[in-house]
Amino acid sequence: MLDIKFIRENADIVKDAALKKKVEVDIDMLIKLDDERREVMTEVEKERSEQNQFNKKIIGASSHEERLKMISKMQELKSKIQTKEEKLKEVTKKWFILMMKVPNIPSPDTPIGPDESGNKIIREWGEKPKFDFTPKTHGDLGKELGIINIEKAAEVSGSRFSYILGDLVLLQIGLLNFVFRFLTNEETLKTIAKEANLEVSTKPFIPVLPPIMMKSTVMNKMGRLQPIDERYYFEKDDMVFIGSAEHTLGPLHMGEILQEDDLPKRYVGYSVALRREAGTYGKDMKGILRQHQFDKIEMETFSLPENSYKEQDFIVAIQEHILKQLKIPHQTVMICTGDMGGPDHRQIDIESWMPGQGAYKETHTSDLMQGFQARRLNTRVKRKNGEIEHVHMNDATAVAMGRTLIAIIENYQQPDGSIVIPEVLRPYMGGKEKISKK
Repeated sequence: MLDIKFIRENADIVKDAALKKKVEVDIDMLIKLDDERREVMTEVEKERSEQNQFNKKIIGASSHEERLKMISKMQELKSKIQTKEEKLKEVTKKWFILMMKVPNIPSPDTPIGPDESGNKIIREWGEKPKFDFTPKTHGDLGKELGIINIEKAAEVSGSRFSYILGDLVLLQIGLLNFVFRFLTNEETLKTIAKEANLEVSTKPFIPVLPPIMMKSTVMNKMGRLQPIDERYYFEKDDMVFIGSAEHTLGPLHMGEILQEDDLPKRYVGYSVALRREAGTYGKDMKGILRQHQFDKIEMETFSLPENSYKEQDFIVAIQEHILKQLKIPHQTVMICTGDMGGPDHRQIDIESWMPGQGAYKETHTSDLMQGFQARRLNTRVKRKNGEIEHVHMNDATAVAMGRTLIAIIENYQQPDGSIVIPEVLRPYMGGKEKISKK
């Protein structure tokens, strides 16, 4: 949520941001409602003050008759206040609904574009593998090796579910251990910062196993409840399944005031995630590229406002480091205004090469929110000089398990249908070098 003061003073900038992000919100109506809200609030406060004065006068009344007159006037004033409080409640509700629709302002370096066609490649790494055979898709390889079963999952759970089996499960657990080990190791983080030429804190990440369900009101504060059709929503309990670990990592400090010396605070969470994938009928139906249920390792950080850009750059460097260690060719992409999320100030994605798909596919995203979510969550920092302000928040993918497994399977496939295990993951699989037919 943006500061209403900022919105009032920069209405044209906010309108332009909404237009570029394709968000429909009436900023003029919002400002009009804010004027009305302020006016009624002032009246209520004035009349409450009068009510307090009446209370004092009643206590000091010289006669019973005078006291009764004052009580009568006070009751009239009380009724008047109640009417205005109801009006204030109604106006504030309308004001709040519009406030929650206002998108974040894109960063100055965000490309302007209508959709993904406006995204800008800023870096590329690695050479695409050259095969002397026609590369297969991960779905075909997974079926032949007995490590992915889509058909049985469809019988049991429906479309867009899968069974992951055997060595592929061990590979996923290896990925988990590999990423958690270096994200919690300051020496490794120092190496990444040095390689990326970044002067940034190298404080390690705190591992978290977060809840996978949350209150819809808190998801809304995160700015991720809508579109509700994407969520598995339980109306009776007013709860939603998370679509990513960041959804419950972000509120970890909801309603808290952190100390300046405690920042940055960094968390890495591992969880299952669920999305309905509404509106994607017929898209990416084969294999495990687009599933209702998937596992992710997510990073969430809280930083001082002046450090949040560097924090995001460091996070992207971590993502690139993971893919370089896995030797997966990839490209780093700056997401344009028409393709980025409403709460995002700056969004950077990484797309990994998938030979079986014949295309780069998104495996990582990094979202800088600045104070947008923190304002809604009321997460603040107390400066050394005593001043209090909202922290800045970043969230990002460390590993989207399904998509990363796809990239490994398709890039490391062999002519005999086996899959070579990336060297950095072999220690986590007892030194095993290949996944082969049993």
